[in-house]
Amino acid sequence: MSHIETFDTTTAGRKPVRVWVDGCFDMMHFGHANALRQARAMGDYLVVGVHSDEEIEKNKGPCVMKEEERYAAVAACKWVDEIVKDAPYVTTLEVLDEYNIDFVVHGDDITTAADGTDCYQIVKDAGRYKECKRTVGISTTELVGRMLLLTRDHHIRGSRTVKSPIQGVDEAAVANFTQGSLPAGALTGIAHYLSTSKKIIQFSSGREPKAGDKVVYVDGAFDLFHTGHIEFFKRARELGDYLLVGIHDDQTVNAIKGGNFPVMNLQERVLGALQCRYVDEVIIGAPYSVTKDVLEDVYHVDVVVHGASDQPLDIDGRDPYELPKTLDIYKEVEHPRLDLTTTTIIERIIANRHVYIERQARKAKKALAEAEAEQREKELKAALHL
Repeated sequence: MSHIETFDTTTAGRKPVRVWVDGCFDMMHFGHANALRQARAMGDYLVVGVHSDEEIEKNKGPCVMKEEERYAAVAACKWVDEIVKDAPYVTTLEVLDEYNIDFVVHGDDITTAADGTDCYQIVKDAGRYKECKRTVGISTTELVGRMLLLTRDHHIRGSRTVKSPIQGVDEAAVANFTQGSLPAGALTGIAHYLSTSKKIIQFSSGREPKAGDKVVYVDGAFDLFHTGHIEFFKRARELGDYLLVGIHDDQTVNAIKGGNFPVMNLQERVLGALQCRYVDEVIIGAPYSVTKDVLEDVYHVDVVVHGASDQPLDIDGRDPYELPKTLDIYKEVEHPRLDLTTTTIIERIIANRHVYIERQARKAKKALAEAEAEQREKELKAALHL
């Protein structure tokens, strides 16, 4: 195992409470970030163990994202103080002691190793385990399901379809595992995350630019938030003191990119960006073309940054960065990861669709079994109170 310390935190007059969270963090999304936020609130310093590709393959099957991509994604979350690479899949007391951990935090679901044992049983028995609430409506399984089925039903508004220009999906196999008595949304890719103002406030930094701060503006879909986005945000933030991120709505993204894009709806994409430590504020539903309102109404924008790659024109055929270019406040940065985009992530899923279809089916059956067990437990408790 190796570790990366990202930020140091201190407490006055007492020993800081050190919290441990571990996991795969595949396709790191706001559900993961929300668990990390809750865990960080339980202590003073959050150490996050991230499993290696080899460990995950052995215990649950292949990841979509490579281990170095997952390490970087977790390190960029603003509630994480330190990450530990290649953390063991079954959490041990030895690891907790090595990193001076007081207790482990995990979501209110059961995680098992390849042999079926509870990955947290050891720390539970030692009294060093606490739970946080899982974010309903979002998971890596859910996102993979959307890409396999190529739906647009997850968009906030708009027409429904299961067709897309993306080719290569075995529709018969997909239909095969989406039928039957599986939980609603378990594989269909159309479970809806219902965002609230409270959640957005919890994810928001609350920071305002100070007098004299240089405000940097970037915009985009930022779909399936990944390390390419993170590195772009980091480079843009280095050009100023405050990073304002404009996020386009679902209809705008779909009109420009077509197909079933965006994979994540606007609410989900906003939370994905807000959890990043380089982001100070977001504009929800920002226009595709940068306008005077964008540059002046929220904060006075000093520089507009975009990646140095081909930029699709707006629906009316105009350059979306015409205004900042005219004002001489437009800058480009080299795209840090040309090999990693939302499209290439989808291509990874499609290329290995048979493996992911089988994995989705296993997870859905497990989810069904857990739901049935929970229901039986509720019925038993109800019967005992009669």
